[in-house]
Amino acid sequence: MKMIAKMTVRLLALSLLLLVSTTLFAAGTMESKVDDGALATRYGQPAKYVFLFIGDGMATPQINAAEAFANAQVSDDVTVQHLRFSQFPVVGLTTTYDAGSLITDSASAGTAIASGNKTLSGVINMDTGKTKSFKTITEYAKEQGMKIGIVSSVSLDHATPACFYAKVPSRGNMYDIAIQLTKSGFDYFGGGGFAQPTGKGKDQPDIVSLAKAAGYTYVNSVVAFENLKAGTGKVLAVNERLQDSAAMPFELDRKPRELSLADYTAKGIELLADNPEGFFMMVESGKIDWAGHANDAAAAIHDTLMFDKAIAEAVAFANEHPKETLVIVTGDHETGGMTIGFAGTKYATFFDEIGKQTMSFTAFDQEVLGPYKSAVAASGKSASLEDLLPAIRKAFGLDFDSLSEVQQDQLKLAFSRSMGNETISPRVEDQYLLYGGYEPLTVKITQIINQLAGIGWTSYSHTGVPVATFAMGAGQELFGGYYDNTDIFQKLLVAMDISPDFN
Repeated sequence: MKMIAKMTVRLLALSLLLLVSTTLFAAGTMESKVDDGALATRYGQPAKYVFLFIGDGMATPQINAAEAFANAQVSDDVTVQHLRFSQFPVVGLTTTYDAGSLITDSASAGTAIASGNKTLSGVINMDTGKTKSFKTITEYAKEQGMKIGIVSSVSLDHATPACFYAKVPSRGNMYDIAIQLTKSGFDYFGGGGFAQPTGKGKDQPDIVSLAKAAGYTYVNSVVAFENLKAGTGKVLAVNERLQDSAAMPFELDRKPRELSLADYTAKGIELLADNPEGFFMMVESGKIDWAGHANDAAAAIHDTLMFDKAIAEAVAFANEHPKETLVIVTGDHETGGMTIGFAGTKYATFFDEIGKQTMSFTAFDQEVLGPYKSAVAASGKSASLEDLLPAIRKAFGLDFDSLSEVQQDQLKLAFSRSMGNETISPRVEDQYLLYGGYEPLTVKITQIINQLAGIGWTSYSHTGVPVATFAMGAGQELFGGYYDNTDIFQKLLVAMDISPDFN
């Protein structure tokens, strides 16, 4: 009788969960539903090991581009080479709008996924009035005795990772976010560093020191990272080289022996899997988004391919624990308005052009254009685009002489604007439409390469298109269909057999 009573309570709780999920989505034209048969299945077999992979800025165009590029590297056939996660048995389509706009940001999107609630852009796990906080899937999992891991290729105090351990009215409060990391009690943080390690004014206690005081083992070298073993305790692992804004390098710029997103995922599995109650690990590929903002298709593609390798680590683990493991892959939003198709190439694509690029827009700015601008300023000599043409050819495979007259003029104008020596200053709005706030020369180079490949962009920001959600393992059937990003949280609760707390 006690068992029957317990089952009745669980099923009533799950029914209430579904009712709340439907209510949350009622503002749209669809209903959020989970099949009753799936509920019965989940009751007996909850997911013990849960992976949630989030490709920041990744929707179907980014996936399609990576698959087309992967095929172009090995074949001239017009086809694609499917990624591991795009072959998962269950696929859903997920809307991403937030409480204030059809186009979300990573904070509100991450909040929707982590807590099942809509909020405003820039807000992390708090309501639109910024007074009430939300309980996250990671908090629920921790209460169940599960270990928690958070991995990101961008800084650990950035919006998406923050949504799984912090609650703040503004994502810009990165020091406050990092303070909450040190107090979370979560078991493994890995990847990027901290954008505000000593606060905005650089006058606060260092976050790493606070983390150590809270019992975290801190490592920031390859050797120390590789020596981490199960049983170490709480771990904070920061990449040895941070490229920009305390983030890991783009995969396109990663050097031999430097750690990858797949390495941080594999180490997370090693450190978390010794727990009898299982684990929950969120892994974000954050620089797919950064590449999209800058319209750098090659950088986005290479980070998407590495994201797939990180997912392969989870798949390998799932194959060893098939009845207890759930792997979810999704995006928080699309970035850049990326399309496979450009007016200049009509129906043709030439993805081999992307393969000629050997460094990201960030690396080119830091290693080539920035030093050149400094050298010109120091010497007092006149800047000339011809000086940079060999470096442009090496970094992007772009031969200036083979470009059309229009493309050559575009590069010349962009160079003048990067060097600040144009004779007619354009309106700020015009500059944004042309370059999006990035180095004019660099972004114009990547745009031309993308166009030659048959790739187009509509924005330097996010877009409102749905993203794809893929699932395999225990509870996978919950994730098919067309639903809202808030429903991912609801479905995870069901898959993990966790009764929600509505207090």
